[in-house]
Amino acid sequence: MAPETRISPRERLVLTSIIEHYIETGDPVSSQAVARDFAHRNGMSSATIRNVMASLAENGLLEQPHTSAGRIPTPRAFRYYVEHLGAVGALAGHIVGAPLGQQPVALSDNRREQIDESFSGVHTSQQFLERTSHVLALLSSGVGIAFAALRETHALEHIHFSRLAPNRVLAVVVTVSGVVLDRMLLLDHDLSSAELEVSSRFLNENFHGWPIDSIRTELNTRLESERNEYDRLMQSLRELHRKGALDNAAEPVIFVEGVGNLLDHEADRDRLRAMLAALETKQRLIELLTAYLDARQKNVRVVVGLEEAMPEMENLVLIGAPARVGEESMGTVAVLAPTRIHYQETIGAVSYIAQLSARLLQPPQ
Repeated sequence: MAPETRISPRERLVLTSIIEHYIETGDPVSSQAVARDFAHRNGMSSATIRNVMASLAENGLLEQPHTSAGRIPTPRAFRYYVEHLGAVGALAGHIVGAPLGQQPVALSDNRREQIDESFSGVHTSQQFLERTSHVLALLSSGVGIAFAALRETHALEHIHFSRLAPNRVLAVVVTVSGVVLDRMLLLDHDLSSAELEVSSRFLNENFHGWPIDSIRTELNTRLESERNEYDRLMQSLRELHRKGALDNAAEPVIFVEGVGNLLDHEADRDRLRAMLAALETKQRLIELLTAYLDARQKNVRVVVGLEEAMPEMENLVLIGAPARVGEESMGTVAVLAPTRIHYQETIGAVSYIAQLSARLLQPPQ
């Protein structure tokens, strides 16, 4: 656990001013710039502020990139800033967060309406996750990420197969909690609508309430032991199963958008190349999300100091939350952005969109 940062009220005011100047400009902040913020406060002259800035630097909260330059916040300063926004509370290590729905969400009515409109027409979990990555990239000017939960947590309520064309079938799986999972299947052997109806009826009658991962295991067993008794049915099920009708997402679904937004924030070409390579390797992003964001909890979490896990993520912050439908985890929504991000609005957007999943995808009672 990182040691708690303790600073005086005056130091906190100065540090907040420096961070907010840096977020707006990206340039080192001088004592004169901070002094203009506190011109009306007694005892906050440029000389006083220089002393306070020196103290903050000694505490590891500010650094000076060049001898004649002003100061810039360190990752430790950003962690302190996020913890004391009022929007989130401190947790262990480099992660800060607060329960969804309990923190004040810094979103205007216009911003909420914009988000609601952006999700118009979304009815399935895959549509929601894909739209989320796009919307968060636009709102944050960072990278929007949406990562589907592993499907072994889903229990079968109903499955339906629709024959769209020869050798092409749409499988729609509804879980007990109401999450809708759809998958397009390209079959090697065409199946008639009647064969698809028999297959779906068999699955619905025999496996209602089963975890999807368990259904796949049981089908493998039955396809071997009952081949002769249910030969025609089993041939249909074998083809549907082989093409992934009940796939448990062995390759996790992740949507990423807005990588180009990071290009304007990084001048170091070698580090930029490493960062972009990591973002293109989606497995690395999945490792990052699962390392810091727990889909079982109900927090928005802000992670500063990602370079400790992935050096190529230096100077980036991760803001993420689980998306849930009822008690079931649907996935994780997140923003990966430079530490200069506008924290309150981004935290608010991630929180609001995470909660939106329940409203959009929960079936009517």
